[in-house]
Amino acid sequence: MIMGMEMGVLLTYAGAIILILVLGKLLLWPLKMIFKLAVNSIAGGLVILAINFIGANFGVMIPLNIINALVVGVLGIPGAVLLLIFNL
Repeated sequence: MIMGMEMGVLLTYAGAIILILVLGKLLLWPLKMIFKLAVNSIAGGLVILAINFIGANFGVMIPLNIINALVVGVLGIPGAVLLLIFNL
């Protein structure tokens, strides 16, 4: 009887560890995506600042706001070009 209880406890621990690993993987993926979007949005904001710094000599400005930073962050350089075209 004692051996059966030890095996049950062992299986319960193994199941709990597997469940924790699976849930950790499921919850970590969205966190990575959010972190990547945040980093890309910050990079997008820096690209917009660079465009505004260079474009100030030519009268070209892109407003720096969260929407424009997200567009440049998600789309990259084509997003910056898209915003430049919309602002001309």
